[in-house]
Amino acid sequence: MDLPRVEKELKKRTAYPYRWGRKQSDRWDQQTNFIYTTYSMAMLLRKTEHFQADLRDYAFNRWYNFWSAMAVEDIFASHERVDPNRNSYDKLVDFSIDQIPFDHKTSVFPRGFSRPYSDAREHEDALITWLYAHQSQQGRKHLKNRLFIMLYDGETMQHWKMKAEITRLQSAIDHYVANFSSKQLYCFDFGEGEIFSDMIWVTKGAG
Repeated sequence: MDLPRVEKELKKRTAYPYRWGRKQSDRWDQQTNFIYTTYSMAMLLRKTEHFQADLRDYAFNRWYNFWSAMAVEDIFASHERVDPNRNSYDKLVDFSIDQIPFDHKTSVFPRGFSRPYSDAREHEDALITWLYAHQSQQGRKHLKNRLFIMLYDGETMQHWKMKAEITRLQSAIDHYVANFSSKQLYCFDFGEGEIFSDMIWVTKGAG
């Protein structure tokens, strides 16, 4: 993947408001599945020019989140310790690190979490538990191993824009994989057996 090109295109999307007119749904996903083969913001604008406003916003957001996620997976896959999952239909595993399977999820620091950023850094297990409990009810919902990439922009509080900062994401992921140890993983049981999780923080202006 041409990561500089992806970063450039994703940053073009940040010029538009990030709005979800409605919760994610299977029906609207089907109407916007062209995002998987749309490689530029200009092409996305053309394909959505006749959409009603809320569906257009929905397509913008899905496109932005998808290509940021693909860039993240590509960064992980570039490491020798990482084995990417070649089965694109597998919703539970994106890759394995030292043979430990993970789905990955890039998330913005949640407004609904009751603790401030500084406390969340000290109690990652509480934030991870909250994220599992409040995950989307569509598509990739599961209670299996998950690696969270948590974005926090203390300067503007527009955490979502950091999904476009692929170079910054790459630096954090490279450092994490280089220093990975299974002993650092959090272990949980949410009623479906033992699972492992961890969090990679990508921040700026956080003090």
